[in-house]
Amino acid sequence: MSAAQGRSQASSHRSPQGGGTSIHPLIRQATEADLDHVLTLYLQSGLDSRVLEPAQARALFRRFAEYPSYRLFVACDAQGGAVVGSYALLVMHNLAHNGTPSAIAEDVVVAPERQGQGIGRLLMAHALQQARDAGCYKLALSSNAKRQAAHAFYESLGFQRHGFSFVVEI
Repeated sequence: MSAAQGRSQASSHRSPQGGGTSIHPLIRQATEADLDHVLTLYLQSGLDSRVLEPAQARALFRRFAEYPSYRLFVACDAQGGAVVGSYALLVMHNLAHNGTPSAIAEDVVVAPERQGQGIGRLLMAHALQQARDAGCYKLALSSNAKRQAAHAFYESLGFQRHGFSFVVEI
């Protein structure tokens, strides 16, 4: 993936609340320098109750490069560059579905103080575009059954409940 494919330009639009112009964050592929901020978002949002030590996170982040299509993206505030959201995207090649790849979005998170400002919508629009650009037939994600607000959010974006998700703790 080229640097241009992993980036979105910051843009401005009218705030839906009528409060003037708001600036959309820049969405770009994450670097190691972003990891501390991403881990903080995981804690703040309740995605994780504890996170990796920085050295562990860097080592795992470097392993992403071993996967042909596994990327971590961040949304950075256009007025200062702070990381305000993140998601991971895996594009998987399939033998089924006539060889058409599929994509999975994971670990979608927006800073609690920035929720409701359209950042999650931008992240998911970015994920959808990345999946389309990769020729995927679907973009899937899972959400904890307790996260009713997240479910409503995903449904508002056009995601549909599909099948069942099963998990076994190991």
